[in-house]
Parts: sequence; structure tokens; C-alpha cells
Amino acid sequence: MRRNHWTVLIAMVIGICLFFSDPARGAEAKRPPEWERTLEAAKKEGKIVLAIPPANELRREMEIVLKQKFGFETELITNPGPRNASRIAAERKAGVRYFDALIVGTGTAVTLAHDGMLEPIESFLMLPEVKDPKEWWGGHIWDDNLDTNRYLYSFLADVSTTNVWYNANLAKPEELRSFDDYLSPKWKGKIAFSDPRVPSSGQSIWSFMWDIKGEEYLRKLVQQELFLSRDLRQLAEAVSRGKVALAFGLGRSQMEPFLKVGLPVKSGPTPKEGLPASNGFGLLGIVKDPPHPSATKIFVNWFLGREGQDWYGKVMQSGTRRLDVDTKWLKEIGVDAAKDVLTVEEYHRLRNHLEDKYTKVRVPSAKFAETILK
Repeated sequence: MRRNHWTVLIAMVIGICLFFSDPARGAEAKRPPEWERTLEAAKKEGKIVLAIPPANELRREMEIVLKQKFGFETELITNPGPRNASRIAAERKAGVRYFDALIVGTGTAVTLAHDGMLEPIESFLMLPEVKDPKEWWGGHIWDDNLDTNRYLYSFLADVSTTNVWYNANLAKPEELRSFDDYLSPKWKGKIAFSDPRVPSSGQSIWSFMWDIKGEEYLRKLVQQELFLSRDLRQLAEAVSRGKVALAFGLGRSQMEPFLKVGLPVKSGPTPKEGLPASNGFGLLGIVKDPPHPSATKIFVNWFLGREGQDWYGKVMQSGTRRLDVDTKWLKEIGVDAAKDVLTVEEYHRLRNHLEDKYTKVRVPSAKFAETILK
């Protein structure tokens, strides 16, 4: 009986230690009193409205997780970033308060920030694990880094090959070792491209080519009779089903349905010129005067915390900048989180996002696209 007593006691001590050493429990213990008051107010509001990327799995999972964790409903508007941003701008000008927050890619929401349609995010941060820059690789990084008000938080940083996809029945990786390989007569009429004239992942890779290879290279690429579209699913289906051999400007979330059913599509090899560091769908903004302010505050702090970033990274297969979230598993699917393979200095050299690079590289390359694409 004495041995059983000590066995039970030891088990209890171990259990208590494990309970308090669990990172999630530790985060909960550090939550300020404001958290519970805000959560109760959020439950009374009963809802949050978010503009999110067009990713079906993200929509399904987010509705479930927020309801289960916090007890309020989530209305999700899934559209490409420019379409959601245009709607938010139109409604704000009409005096309509509908959206609370948005998750987008770089460039999409900068105009909203400049036009006074977003809230400074720092006033919504309350959890220590979110507010402390030491929890983030590279510290706090803001997409609108030419502004001091800090409206758009950049929480992802990837170096990936998922900007380029090829149909394995029509192309081989050894044929795609350089950007110059895409000029081969073999690919004429066989290259799809997410329209680089609008903010998109297509604009990201286009602007990188503009910066690295120059305008003459892009003129030659356009002579390949590019299949342009702003419908990412259309592009994903085109390369997956062999209507084209190559596709630029698609993320893994758009390709996932076709990969799951075994269609012969693969992410392309990294060309010798390299690829840009990207933040993908990795920006968070809060709409001015959100109609559900408490729910928005709860969402923002959970989402930018360890649990939320781990969850979003797995759903979207992207690399968070949080240092307490494992991202090394992404390498198996052709994605490297920037924090796993680059120094912060290298990241800032390779990136073509954030407002400074957006202004100097993305905008002029997009204007050039408008002059040569019909």
C-alpha cells in the first residue's frame, strides 16, 4: 500500500509538471485580466466578419476553430485580395461598417491603409507572446514599412518553389533550371501566368523577373503567348489537366485539390537565378472602426499567438515567423520557412514584398506589364 501511495503521488507530481510545462497552458497563464473581459464582450457581440484568401480548407477550418474556441460565429468572405479590398473600400466610402479584419497578400491592402480605412494593429495587441518582438524571427515586421502607424502585420516569410508548377507529363525538371529555359520554343502557348497587372502571386514572380532579368527578358517571355488569368483555380486546373505545361503565380492551397486526386502536377525546381522570399497570404489588417471590436481583438491575439500561427501555417502550408512554431516539416512539400534557411539580412535582400520593395519593384514592374500585355 505504501508503494502504491508513492506511485500515485509521483504520478500526480509528474502530471502537474506536465500540465504547467505545456506551452499552451503557459500562454494561458500569462493572459492578462483584460483577456477574459474582452472574451465575454466578444461572446455578446456573437460574430466576426473576416475577408480571407480563396482557400476552401481555410474557410472550412476557420469557422470550426473559432466557434469551438471562443463561442462566436465567423462570417468569412473568400475572394482574391484585390476584390476583398475593393469591396471594403466601397463600403467604407458608403458609410457601411461590415468587415472586421482581413488576411491578404502584400500590396493588396496598402491603399486601404493610406486612405485611412484600417486601424493601427498595435492598439489591438494585448497578449505578451504576441506583443514581444523577441517571439518573432526578425522582430515585428510591418508591410506598410514606409509608415509609422503600422496597419498591416506581416506574419509569414517563405522561400519556396511553389510559385512555379509544371505538368509532369509535359515537362521535366531538368528543362526548367533557369528563367532562360522558359523562353524555349517548346513552351510557346504552354505557359500560364497569374495576371501580373494586379496584386497577386503572379505579380510577385513577374516583379522578381523584372528586377533580376530585366524588361527585355519579359518582352521575350510575353512572346511565348502566355495564358493569363486572374482566376487561380482556372490556372491550377489548366496545368493539372495538361492544358498548359507550366504555371506561374499559384500557391499550394490552389494546387492542393489536384494534388490530392493524383494529377501529375509538381512544384518546379528553383531556377539558378533564385526565387523571391515571400509572405504569401501573410498579412493581417483590421478595418477602421470594426463592428465587432471585442471579437476582433480576441481573434487577432489568438491568430498571432503560437497556437493560431501553428494552425494557420498547417492549413495554408506556409512558414510563420514565430520562433516558437516548428516549420521544418514544410521542406517535405517544397517550401522553406525563411527563418529555417536565411538570415534576417538575406531575407530583406531577397524579398520583393513590404511597402518599400513594393513601391520600388512591384509597382513599376506592374506598370510595365500593362504596357506589353493585352
